[in-house]
Amino acid sequence: MKFLIKEASKTDVTYAQIIVDEIASSAKVRGTGIAKRTPEYIIKKIEDGKAVMATTASGEWAGFCYIEAWGHGDFVANSGLIVSSKFRGHGLAKQIKAEIFRLSRKKYPEAKIFGLTTGAAVMKINSSLGYKPVIYSE
Repeated sequence: MKFLIKEASKTDVTYAQIIVDEIASSAKVRGTGIAKRTPEYIIKKIEDGKAVMATTASGEWAGFCYIEAWGHGDFVANSGLIVSSKFRGHGLAKQIKAEIFRLSRKKYPEAKIFGLTTGAAVMKINSSLGYKPVIYSE
């Protein structure tokens, strides 16, 4: 299956509620403490140019991830990775992670980039993309 994966634009704010609902649904199914996000929070990330959106060729929402930066951009986390349950199993999460990494590097070229996760699948994706596992205190 082919997806369009790109830096999110202001026209993508229409997907904010769908993204929030998918995050909540996924957290419930997995029984994990994924942080609850609001549509307003997702919209702000999109409007600030700190998000990646994935859609199908017909414009159906397929996945999302955003950048969280602090320390004046010294530290950047790729966060909120979510793929529509309809499109899981197609390698989309890895493609989104690769694109959010590129966007992070473009916006914060000197930052230490990392991802926090409780999921084994995301840990595997991160490792395949060159992320090194470290303990939380580091």
